[in-house]
Amino acid sequence: MTDHALLLVNLGSPASTEVADVRRYLNQFLMDPYVIDLPWPLRRLIVAMILIKRPAASAEAYRSIWWEDGSPLVVLSRRLQQKVAEQWQNGPVELAMRYGEPSIDTVLQRLEKTGVGRVTLVPLYPQFADSTVTTVVEEARRVQRARDLPFEVDVLPPFFDQPEYLAALAESARPYLEQGFDHLLLSYHGLPERHLHKSDPTGAHCLKTDDCCLHATGVVLDSCYRAQCLRTSSGFAERAGLSDDQWSVSFQSRLGRAKWIEPYTEETLEALAGRGVKKLLVMCPAFVADCIETLEEIGDRGREQFREAGGEDLVLVPCLNDHPQWVTALVKLCERTPKAI
Repeated sequence: MTDHALLLVNLGSPASTEVADVRRYLNQFLMDPYVIDLPWPLRRLIVAMILIKRPAASAEAYRSIWWEDGSPLVVLSRRLQQKVAEQWQNGPVELAMRYGEPSIDTVLQRLEKTGVGRVTLVPLYPQFADSTVTTVVEEARRVQRARDLPFEVDVLPPFFDQPEYLAALAESARPYLEQGFDHLLLSYHGLPERHLHKSDPTGAHCLKTDDCCLHATGVVLDSCYRAQCLRTSSGFAERAGLSDDQWSVSFQSRLGRAKWIEPYTEETLEALAGRGVKKLLVMCPAFVADCIETLEEIGDRGREQFREAGGEDLVLVPCLNDHPQWVTALVKLCERTPKAI
């Protein structure tokens, strides 16, 4: 057993746009304690209430962006897997989804049958959060124990500030930046603020200064999603040659009544239009593959909101998807010594 396999893992998608499939997917996603971090009885009650109406609305949103060959997230992740496999010379390259299919359990069992000696888990999230990276790692650890898998499993750490990743991000955006724009908004998936505090090993996150995320270092930077988003943004802007007044950061996809990290994308879109921005570029660097949060939430609803507030054109810059420089960057990142789980 000498082969070194890669297991790319993305969030996942409903099997189809049918309401029943969307409900099943949402139930699995929202019942994850790393997503809604409340005691099981309360989480079950909240999710049950969400599942009364949300599956139908989400199914309609999925239908608006669904491709002929399936979910954009899954299709694009599969394309990335195939192109990484062309460059990865050390063993097989597989793809799994944290929610939905193919599951981490199924794919790890398949890798066992190939006789690999080592598997590097590759969460396809540039920035760290318990609701993305930790849940992937914990599920892989659970499967490894439950199945008594014989191979070593390690994990690629978040790559939010790695030069290869930032260079690929800048190169992928270059054609859109060269077309001219009034402002660039970097919109990241949001998180409840309590998630930041829970993951902070120092227990002092954002308690001493309001801008601590801008200056985070060490273990705080390693665990702080917002600080990593800001670090990605400044690193990207520097490589893209942008001045400070040409770009800003916001956070999207709020759910529920809890306080989420700010500024909110919805409010930022209206504020930018209100101050005279006519052509707005939007990038979503928390995602490496386009999905419902980019294509529908920003590309459709966000564009409509921006225009209604007085803007003229919102251009969604595609995610990295299977961009050649991103493929090469990911392979290089995986070739480095990863962190064992």
